[in-house]
Amino acid sequence: MSKDETDVRSVIATIPELKNFSGDVERLGGLTNLVYRAGDYCLRLPGEGTEEYIDRANEAVAAREAAKAGVAPELVHVNASSGVMVTRFIEGAQTMSPAAFRNRSGSPARAARAFRQLHTSGAEFPFRFELFSMIDEYLGILDGKEVELPDGYHSVVAEAQSVRSALAARPASLAPCHCDPLCENFLDTGDRMWIVDWEYSGMNDPMWDLGDLSVEGEFDEAQDAELLMAYFDREPTGPEYGRMVIYKAMCDLLWTLWGLIQLANNNPADDFRAYADGRFARCRKLMSGTGFAKHIATVRAG
Repeated sequence: MSKDETDVRSVIATIPELKNFSGDVERLGGLTNLVYRAGDYCLRLPGEGTEEYIDRANEAVAAREAAKAGVAPELVHVNASSGVMVTRFIEGAQTMSPAAFRNRSGSPARAARAFRQLHTSGAEFPFRFELFSMIDEYLGILDGKEVELPDGYHSVVAEAQSVRSALAARPASLAPCHCDPLCENFLDTGDRMWIVDWEYSGMNDPMWDLGDLSVEGEFDEAQDAELLMAYFDREPTGPEYGRMVIYKAMCDLLWTLWGLIQLANNNPADDFRAYADGRFARCRKLMSGTGFAKHIATVRAG
């Protein structure tokens, strides 16, 4: 038995719901955390350093509420102090990726319907997802670490004040949102889409979830159209579409810093220097495009 499996089984032994489990343990995905399948259950162990920027008590509430709303797997066990979490394993589900969203017919629409079910559930998440406050918080975390920001980062944050102003002029009704719709956080059975990993969830503008998924999934115009049509059950208005485009840029601006925190914490799961630089370059490209200012104006006008 490897040290990794020994460590996992030592955790399993402390979980009442898994105390009788003696089967095989299979390592699944996980970019910052360690995720395992243990029979009918999925075990999540928190990654090193995640306590710097994740409130596990907030996550526990959100995961429970999302399960009640029918968009997340059943929450079997959670320890808000340690971050250890156990959910029901979804049998027969495909873990999504950009390629899977391209190739699995109807998957953007299924994701949209899951979002709508979450956003209209009436659930109350304890955290409020504040984009610019989180940028400041992440910059503060990075301040004491030996990691360089991409050249021009602070200038782009300053340019984004026009976005901040437009959104403040037309504040959205807040809803329970996932806020980190990485493709791999979606499990598709072909009939419905499940959403997992509620670490960053909070009350937010619902269009953040759609814009962020579009970026993570590398959606083209047809996929965006499918996503929006399924979400609204109609064509989006100009301001609705504009908000989604704005959030495409803003999520890259935020997650650039997240990637740098992973780099500073020596997370071996990915090349986080390339991750951060790539996201920032994509953000700058979208913000400098001829149509971006028009989307800001449309959102401001309402």
